[in-house]
Amino acid sequence: MKSIGFIGVGKMATAIISGLDKQKFDIFISGHDLEKTQAQAKALGVVAVSSHKALVSKSELIILSIKPQVLPKVADEILSVLTKDKTILSIAAGFSLDDLAHLMTLENMPIIRVMPNINAQIGRSTSAIVKNDSVSADSFDFAKGIFETIGSVFEIEEKDFSTFTAIAGSSPAYIYMFMDALARAGVLHGMPKALALSIVADTVAACGEMVKISGENPWTLVDQVSSPGGTTVSGVVSLEKNRFVGTVIDAITATIEKEKHLK
Repeated sequence: MKSIGFIGVGKMATAIISGLDKQKFDIFISGHDLEKTQAQAKALGVVAVSSHKALVSKSELIILSIKPQVLPKVADEILSVLTKDKTILSIAAGFSLDDLAHLMTLENMPIIRVMPNINAQIGRSTSAIVKNDSVSADSFDFAKGIFETIGSVFEIEEKDFSTFTAIAGSSPAYIYMFMDALARAGVLHGMPKALALSIVADTVAACGEMVKISGENPWTLVDQVSSPGGTTVSGVVSLEKNRFVGTVIDAITATIEKEKHLK
């Protein structure tokens, strides 16, 4: 069986592990608190190990599910047991393949970079993946398959990772803000918040499906909803007056700039 090790067992790692078939893989986890890690392992049906080094020794694919600021420290911890027959996979924002290779120091170390998003928690992540030249096709397909168990996976160029992080990794926060604003508007006009939010959630989910299934440009769909002289176009014009599109683009740009300076 293939062996997978998770260094760090936060929400993202937990979501990924929950989506994996435990009968097909040997899965190991390690964290900074062994007692807590053992409790997590019991809940997830996997094996806790006492240290990151021990995890690396047991695993073919090592998934770094840790915060960017602790990645260099963890890399130092595992260097002595890293070998080229293993593959490193990082989901830490801000660290390029070259950055990761520099931290691992081994020449031709197989390294994969993945950026999932919060919707992994419900099996609907949107993830980006890229590899360096040392990763075999089999290892890449194996890694890609892991993330396909929790949603969709897009192979993109690494130069586009910062943009992907903004429009798929961070954007759920902005979409949730938009949804809450719609629900609050419902409350302002007399509708209970829970009911308004349920209506908004169904509408937003359906809009996403409409874009994918119809193949239409979103602005074409805006036009389809906007009858001449009608209610919808009045709201659209109000959003345009208040720089809705520009504000969204500014938020994405700010996210990209911040991601570039995480290290």
